[in-house]
Amino acid sequence: MLNFLSKIDSKGHKPRMGAEDIFKYIGPGLLVTVGFIDPGNWASNLAAGADYGYTLLWMVTLSTFMLIILQHNVAHLGIATGLCLSEATSIYLQPKYARIVLGTAMLASISTSLAEILGGAIALNMLFDIPIRAGSLLVMIFVVIMLFTNSYKMIEKWIIAFVSVIGLSFIYELSLVNIDWNHAIQSWITPSFPQGSMIVIMSVLGAVVMPHNLFLHSEIIQSRQWNLYDDKVIKKQLKFEFFDTLFSMLIGWAINSAMILLAAATFHKSQIHVAELQQANQLLYPLLGSNAVVVFAVALLFAGVASTITSGMAAGTIFAGIFKEPYDIKDNHSRLGIAISLILAFLIILFISNPLNGLIISQMVLSIQLPITIFLQVKLTSSEKVMGKYKNTPFMRILIYLIGIVVTILNIMLFISLLT
Repeated sequence: MLNFLSKIDSKGHKPRMGAEDIFKYIGPGLLVTVGFIDPGNWASNLAAGADYGYTLLWMVTLSTFMLIILQHNVAHLGIATGLCLSEATSIYLQPKYARIVLGTAMLASISTSLAEILGGAIALNMLFDIPIRAGSLLVMIFVVIMLFTNSYKMIEKWIIAFVSVIGLSFIYELSLVNIDWNHAIQSWITPSFPQGSMIVIMSVLGAVVMPHNLFLHSEIIQSRQWNLYDDKVIKKQLKFEFFDTLFSMLIGWAINSAMILLAAATFHKSQIHVAELQQANQLLYPLLGSNAVVVFAVALLFAGVASTITSGMAAGTIFAGIFKEPYDIKDNHSRLGIAISLILAFLIILFISNPLNGLIISQMVLSIQLPITIFLQVKLTSSEKVMGKYKNTPFMRILIYLIGIVVTILNIMLFISLLT
């Protein structure tokens, strides 16, 4: 169980929270970040860059802006109440509505786990020629062992290491290609909807702003709590949390952008359509050489394993919250939530014929569930009954509602594009 108790020394002094303690707070945001640099993002971003060049970079910027607002807001819920989003839902919503909302969140978690496990399996196939189904089983078993035997602190350190490897890998990859930076900068801030791009746009959105991350962040942020009853401490926690969230989300924005930049500078430039991640690996060899191929596959493996760990933790958080309990790996409800998400995801993988399409569709499913979680979140964080004096300001409430409306409109545009 995460440590929710006040950490006050024997003399009654509270721990110092000066600028030198900022780096003690780095961690929860990076666990969330690994969720949106997962294999589902790789598939969505490679498809975006290969098919549309730099033109969909704006979606990474928009998604990351939404993500910073939403993750910062849901972290406030955890700090101010000591409850994760799932617990708060079960406590403050009518039971029938809470079950429906959290049921859809569990489905989103399964969809997430599917993408993460599948991505790790694809990487094993690239590196060691292990069949996808066998690789999926290996990834799932490894993650279950990690989650059931390692403490939160140890997992956090592993995740930070994984994110570092992924980031360094893409810095290396980008050093090998020529980027049209003028076009890229313009595309980061200029919305564009190329014909036939709505599925990819929505998959990019679903791959960045992920429902399970909102539930997870509200839980793991509490590992940094010291005192829920001291306003000064809570305010400082909120400040340091924002630094952690902003820093971590910007790292995610840079890595996701790098994926599109790499695909645009290689595949789109050569007019090569990427139909599967294994194909991307093969196509990189003549374009960038053997080292790039290995680096690409290793980074994908780290992304798959790390994001499967966080996906499992999120599922445990959501499922435990249904019973009004916090995430606790020693508790049966948390363990069952992890098992449901990972095992069902693995079983679905057994019936997937095209891994890349499976990844993209899984991210699209997340974008469809996302408005439910956003409107749930704003309802809870705007409630004085739930948050007390830390409830949303009118500006924050309106901003989150606007994000929910934008996501809903994009979903409607997706359905219209599928029907026409």
